[in-house]
Amino acid sequence: MIECALFEPDIPQNAGSVLRLGACLGVPVHIIHPAGFVLSDSNFKRAGLDYLSRADLIEHADWAAFEGWRGQNGRVVAFSTKGRERLESFRFHKDDVLLFGRESAGLPAKIFDSADATVRIPLRPENRSLNVAVAAAIAAFEALRQTGQLP
Repeated sequence: MIECALFEPDIPQNAGSVLRLGACLGVPVHIIHPAGFVLSDSNFKRAGLDYLSRADLIEHADWAAFEGWRGQNGRVVAFSTKGRERLESFRFHKDDVLLFGRESAGLPAKIFDSADATVRIPLRPENRSLNVAVAAAIAAFEALRQTGQLP
């Protein structure tokens, strides 16, 4: 199944929104620590509302722990403004993990370079980037649509 992963998220509202997205679409969400907030943060809870209890949240102590979980299952598809392929041209697999970086810094080069694929969501050239929760929603919907996994 399609899954989402947030690498060291720094904004609790965005992480809460991604968990709400996961609950609504049936997409597990991984948080790769350290996060810039604790999961009991009121802003995190406010963004996730009562959907947090319905979300499939998997926490990993760090990148190495996430990599250990992943093993040989599925591809890691990193989303970045530096992604090599445009979203509309990319072909998802049913077991892809969609990886999103920190709001303040994106993905570090070593994480970006270790991804099986890198994808960018096209933007107007005068704009820098999308909010991570918005990017996750666009990417998750397209991945689910392509792989026939929409609810």
